[in-house]
Amino acid sequence: MIIREMTIDDYEEVFQMWQTTSKRALSKADEKPQMQRYLEHNKGMSQVAVIDGKIIGTVLAGHDGRRGFIHHMAVMPEYRRRGIGHSLAQRAIQKIKECEIDKTHIFCYQNNETGQSFWRDFGFEKRNDVFVYSFNNANIENIDER
Repeated sequence: MIIREMTIDDYEEVFQMWQTTSKRALSKADEKPQMQRYLEHNKGMSQVAVIDGKIIGTVLAGHDGRRGFIHHMAVMPEYRRRGIGHSLAQRAIQKIKECEIDKTHIFCYQNNETGQSFWRDFGFEKRNDVFVYSFNNANIENIDER
């Protein structure tokens, strides 16, 4: 197995993997133009694991200059429990750390018990002091001044 930087040339294979792995929340932000922009903005942060020329795992990671983020992490089911996810996460966090970023966050769905267990075992701590609020920027024109 090799782990290497994810490039936009990997997009179709990675996107297909995200669709076949459990509990993936794919949106317009995961379309190819947005992924290309993200990968360019966060050069070298996202990784893929490859066996026999086939991508079997991936981690989409980056930072905003202040905090690191892991957005999508997936390993094909038949390759799980072999340390591949751990290696991908470790590599992504190391890349974030090299940019002098002190903390990395992961968003994990409440019903994703496998993901929660993985991140807890890795050493991430669940926070109960914050909520995530999202805003669809397309709606900015519809906001009344308050």
